[in-house]
Amino acid sequence: MFGEMARKLRIEFEGAIYHVLNRGNYRRDLFTNAGEAQAFVGALQEAVKIHGWRLHAYAVMRNHYHLALQTPQPNLKDGMHWLQSTFATRFNRLHGERGHLFQGRYQALLVENDASLGRLVNYIHLNPVRAGIVPPEQVASFRWSSLRAFVGGERFAGLEAVDWLRAAGLADDAEGWAAYVQRLRKPGQRGRAENCKIRPLKRLRRVKILADSAARLAPALRRACELSRALLAPSLALGLLECNPARPGPRRRNAP
Repeated sequence: MFGEMARKLRIEFEGAIYHVLNRGNYRRDLFTNAGEAQAFVGALQEAVKIHGWRLHAYAVMRNHYHLALQTPQPNLKDGMHWLQSTFATRFNRLHGERGHLFQGRYQALLVENDASLGRLVNYIHLNPVRAGIVPPEQVASFRWSSLRAFVGGERFAGLEAVDWLRAAGLADDAEGWAAYVQRLRKPGQRGRAENCKIRPLKRLRRVKILADSAARLAPALRRACELSRALLAPSLALGLLECNPARPGPRRRNAP
């Protein structure tokens, strides 16, 4: 019971945008060949379709993945459980293994608006460059990134770019994509992405946690109040207790 209470609450609401990431257990390499990476992208495509997500970007690296996704319905937890468990089952079956595949729970950081989403998408698309897998000039050639899917016309249903492209002043067409890739190749843009820290919205997190907690506790509090009134009613009727509006709550009445 107490271990469950210590787990961080997942903040879910309609239209929420998240930066989701996770690593292999003990930082092991998960995606060492094309088959493994393709299996994860395939499972991701299924998860997007099943749960109605809007996927803005993804990158599958050797031992971790990054997603920028939006949930029109508050179903991040269910969708991520499906995605990671489905891929883990397929991975273990393929390799004849058992046990946990990912390093604990995934991280899910809330993203504030389309401008922040654009910076996050840049950060994800530049992951292969920072890792030294491809040079900046070939940033769009990395096979397991949404950038290649966007530029190469290989996007699947639910993989969208309209919102963050519009925030960047670009259109979702050939000209807009050429301009976007050119921006990613600039050293200044790469430096901004290198220093990009996608932070959770702590204030929103606190507000929603308090609101969710209050909603869960409200029925119990109402029952406690009703029980208290029922228990105190005889004493109030006999004049053994008195209520002072200036000092809320019943108090024992002084003997005459």
